[in-house]
Amino acid sequence: MNATEHDVLAGVGARLRALRQARSISLAALAAETGLTSSTLSRLENGKLRPTLEQLLPLARAHGVPLDDLVAAPPTGDPRIHLRPIRRAGFTVVPLTRRPGGVQAYKVIYPPAASSPAAVLQTHDGYEWFYVLNGRVRLDLGDQVYELGPGEAAEFDTRTPHRIASADAQPAELLTLFGAQGERAHLSPHG
Repeated sequence: MNATEHDVLAGVGARLRALRQARSISLAALAAETGLTSSTLSRLENGKLRPTLEQLLPLARAHGVPLDDLVAAPPTGDPRIHLRPIRRAGFTVVPLTRRPGGVQAYKVIYPPAASSPAAVLQTHDGYEWFYVLNGRVRLDLGDQVYELGPGEAAEFDTRTPHRIASADAQPAELLTLFGAQGERAHLSPHG
């Protein structure tokens, strides 16, 4: 194995662990889903076992990611962004940025209010800015309730209790910028 192959395979275990933890599933549940043993999965995640294609294919399928993501394949030079929607708590998130850290961009689609699960106000570190592309959005922020329509935007400190949802019987579609470290989106005209 040359140095490049070693570098590619060295990070597979950490990526596998992160994907499993992001799905909040146990090694036993993943073993049942993939047909691999819990022991094999543990050794792969800890870097004690070199992954084979026969192991990586069912893992990629189970986690819903391309094989290239598991091995951190180098980019091909294709400038297009290949969007991979993620379903969370009844809404759909499409990551638009792939670099770690800093302000992250997402397209978020909230289901119609009637089909949206009852959500509680949440708090977490960070700062959020969103722009309503389509539909109407209800933003509960602290003790205040705001309704925003297409072309309107909001920004807030996510340490303030908040909830975002569709405000009516139609889905709501937003462009969201989020800074986990509290970075704010600074928009300025070019001069």
